[in-house]
Amino acid sequence: MATHSAGDQIDFSYRPTEGLSDTLERKLGMFSVVIISLSAMLGTGLFVLPALVMVDLGGGTVPVSGIWLAYVLAALAILPAAVSKGELSTAMPSSGGSYVYIERTFGPLVGTIAGAGLWGASMLKTVVALVGFKAYLWALEELLGVTIDIEIAALILLALITIINILGVNRIKKIQTPIVALMVVFIGILCIWSIFTLPMNWGAAFGDGAYGAGWEDVAHATAFVFVAYAGVTKIAAVGGEIKDPSKNIPYGMILSLLIACALYAMVTIVMVSAVDPSGYLDADTGKAREDPVYVFAEMVGGSTAGTVSAVFAVTVLTSLALASLMATSRFPFAMARDNLLPESLEKVHPSYQTPHLAIVGTSVSMALAITLLPVEEIAKLASGFKIMIFMTINASVIVLRRASKTHSWYRPEWKSPMYPFIQIFGILSGALLLYVMGMTAVIGGLACCTVGVLVYFLYGKKRVHPMLTPWRTVRTEITNPTQAEREKRWLVFHSVAGTKERYSEQMTEGEFVHAMSIISPHLERSGVRDLFHQIDLDGNGIIDLDEFLLGIDEDNLFGDISESE
Repeated sequence: MATHSAGDQIDFSYRPTEGLSDTLERKLGMFSVVIISLSAMLGTGLFVLPALVMVDLGGGTVPVSGIWLAYVLAALAILPAAVSKGELSTAMPSSGGSYVYIERTFGPLVGTIAGAGLWGASMLKTVVALVGFKAYLWALEELLGVTIDIEIAALILLALITIINILGVNRIKKIQTPIVALMVVFIGILCIWSIFTLPMNWGAAFGDGAYGAGWEDVAHATAFVFVAYAGVTKIAAVGGEIKDPSKNIPYGMILSLLIACALYAMVTIVMVSAVDPSGYLDADTGKAREDPVYVFAEMVGGSTAGTVSAVFAVTVLTSLALASLMATSRFPFAMARDNLLPESLEKVHPSYQTPHLAIVGTSVSMALAITLLPVEEIAKLASGFKIMIFMTINASVIVLRRASKTHSWYRPEWKSPMYPFIQIFGILSGALLLYVMGMTAVIGGLACCTVGVLVYFLYGKKRVHPMLTPWRTVRTEITNPTQAEREKRWLVFHSVAGTKERYSEQMTEGEFVHAMSIISPHLERSGVRDLFHQIDLDGNGIIDLDEFLLGIDEDNLFGDISESE
């Protein structure tokens, strides 16, 4: 810890930014980024949500068919977060994703809240994926001629995806690639087949009454399907394992978002044009069916096509859980690296180069949730926190851009277009989604925040020291410019002194010249060298932090430099 008193006290720890992702092997390219992102999205969004959204868009009473608009608007709402994450990931290509970006921007407390909340929300959504295929499981029971215990089946699948995750993300890609490709081909064949064989009512998707009673219904349905795209940014959680992250992460996320949006919109248009919305209701209960693709496939190709769709649904939802466990386990891995969770969770398997203890710990938590918790309701509450995280990600880019002159480590290799307007749009659209979702989303977000606060104060606070964060810099520039200037000089000293391989508490003349080029770039080099020798009172050719801060804070020294120019 480096502490200094020069006027107001500066009491922060300095943490070099190098080496955030040195322990994991970089194996994943652009194709892998797109596949993993699509695998995290194209599950519940196609196989479970459509019928539920029809009823939601109809005000919760009757199903209506303009759900493609909700999917398109939801993609538009999440686009700013994908773009912002693309920029952040090229400045911090580290496993941990949103947690890392928020912690580096706002500090350990907010970072712990984000990490714990993201882990909980992502874990519960993975559990929902594991138990959500039960609506399709009955078709497989008939096919296999056996009775399947849904809970046991979910636990067996969880054990299998845990083993695959420990073996490595490269194996995950090999499994997910054919699953995603075959699923897209199968859905595409169903859509084309229906167009040529069924009387299509295209007006159902675009005509009067297709969009509910008004914009409030459309907005609520948009918030409802928002979670269908949440997986698009999950690839950033394994940023430390991606080759050429400055290109593959941002463009891979945006490309996968566009592909998913196009698939959601086109498939739902065909589904409602081929089958009347009432056909997606359960005949006995009148509620929306959770197996809409089975309904669609059976209408197009009979019971055989319906059975095949059930097989795909179970497989794709398992694939979704596979990708989600991979991303979820990286949150405790990153938090342990920052001393906010036990060090054991940071360990990487010597053979497979994966954080095996973080994966196993997350998997055990999922097993307990499957067995003990009302998972569906809790996952709905967690959705509010996910939207809050996306809003915070957009705010992080604004804060980091504003503080980048002081925090020179923030040098993204890819920058968000239309800054800051796209980030502001993301924040405002997120706030609108929270509003239309109602108190359930807010309560869910606050619950996740409470867990994070408890983790920080019970474990993390005594193991970390406050950092000079970009948020602190932006806030101090507004409230106390003099103190902000002192803290800028403190940070510049630490970022310049020594080398990437060996940090030093002392500064040479060359390093001093570099530091002053950041603090006062208008000063002449000769005057800066004279200033160094005035500060170096013992003439040993190096200065420490106290000499640096006190020396460059003297107005008469800057006056002497100005006179020499």
